[in-house]
Amino acid sequence: MRWPAECVHLEAGHTWMATFIPDTLYLRGKPAPRREILRPEVSICLDCLTGLLEPELGAHAGRVVAFEPDGETFTQYFFVEQEDFAAAGLRPETAAAIQKRAESVSGACGDCGVPATWLWISRREVSSLDQTERIETTPGALLCARHGAAKLCDALGKINEANLFYVNAPYGESGAYLWI
Repeated sequence: MRWPAECVHLEAGHTWMATFIPDTLYLRGKPAPRREILRPEVSICLDCLTGLLEPELGAHAGRVVAFEPDGETFTQYFFVEQEDFAAAGLRPETAAAIQKRAESVSGACGDCGVPATWLWISRREVSSLDQTERIETTPGALLCARHGAAKLCDALGKINEANLFYVNAPYGESGAYLWI
């Protein structure tokens, strides 16, 4: 039986699916639980993913640097807390650039004016995590958790087809949503 539960919508042959593993981070291919009691893994369509993920993102109190995924090539979209950057395989200079940006998230949400906890970085601004200088200098968009969650889910919704092997929920105090 070892198969994850699936949403009923996948039976209709959806072109968009993701495996949502909310409480697990994969470090160099090995699962690393991030909660004592793990919620189950589930394979779901885009609507079900955003229905589960958006409230989770909006309730996250930590700082988030979120990179818009490349809809043409991504197979995973996951959150990594700063403390896990090295173990997750980020190059030191990339990790340092993201950490610097996460620590400097301050100001008002560009949508509603409440204090920002998110920095959204579009593909136009940074198209690869190898662009360390651009990560450090691009303005990005400051957002509150609610509007950051909406932005991330909206970006996923603009991708016509996807088969994501791994999506998780944010954890900890500060980190980044990355894609590979």
